[in-house]
Amino acid sequence: MKSFKYNSIWIMRFINKIISIYRRRILSPEKYARSIGVKIGKDCAIHTRNFNSEPYLIEIGDNVQIPDKVCFYTHGGNWVLRKKYPKFDCFGKIKVGNNVYIGNNSIILQGCTIADNVMIAAGSVVTKSVPSGVIVGGNPARIIGKVEDYEKKVLPYNIDSKHLSPDEKRKFLLALDDDKFQKKDFLK
Repeated sequence: MKSFKYNSIWIMRFINKIISIYRRRILSPEKYARSIGVKIGKDCAIHTRNFNSEPYLIEIGDNVQIPDKVCFYTHGGNWVLRKKYPKFDCFGKIKVGNNVYIGNNSIILQGCTIADNVMIAAGSVVTKSVPSGVIVGGNPARIIGKVEDYEKKVLPYNIDSKHLSPDEKRKFLLALDDDKFQKKDFLK
């Protein structure tokens, strides 16, 4: 009887592993995230599958864009305390507000809330909560500007090309004069 119980457990683990592989490889990143418990609002563009081991502690608002290499961590550092406290574990929920862009290769750590209308620069490590209407960047992430100032700065470069197909966009962009493109200042 013990052998049967052991085999049943092994079979269930194997089936769960197959389901997990199916979800991760076949489902779109957004459907995958929903299937593992991430709460996602409307009109989002979710391209990452990196939600760590407690995805049900992550909530994403409406109109949020998250590229494929963004990572969410709802825990961390617990390993070092387990010698002294063998069952030690602690977690933090992650909440992303509405109208948020998280740049590629960013890391969002446990306990952080990202408010509404926020831009997170690529490669940022968010270690603290982020207030509304700001741009953050760096490691650790810090406020580097306001979304409203960014809007004023880039609006003159708006070329209204979002409706074009990739081929049309390529032709259109290559035909533009250099003054239609953003240019970055030199570091000081």
